[in-house]
Amino acid sequence: MAEASLQDLYERLDDLTDRLMEELEVCRTSGCQYAENEAEYRRALRVAILGERAKGTPVTITSDLCRGLPEISELKCRRDCSEAIYKASQEAINVYKLRIRMVDAEIARVWASGGVTQGGYL
Repeated sequence: MAEASLQDLYERLDDLTDRLMEELEVCRTSGCQYAENEAEYRRALRVAILGERAKGTPVTITSDLCRGLPEISELKCRRDCSEAIYKASQEAINVYKLRIRMVDAEIARVWASGGVTQGGYL
């Protein structure tokens, strides 16, 4: 299999850099969504716990009872899903950075060889 030309490598590098920038925006927005969902979940849980305490529910079971309420569990599910998206975006960023480093190293190898790929003189 023939190695890529410098032009091809630079095009791949530009494409990967564009994808990285897009994923950084996804990470930013998903991180903000995760924070908002976390805050909404905690506020609702607090209100539910205070309600249970006002009814005289024992402290030892209040938290479990409240987390089992449909509206609270839905908020927790949304929070957990947004966290998963945020973490997946962080991993995608790491993958793009690794791929960029790999293409950059390939560019350096081709550049150092004077543009002649392996076996180019034979």
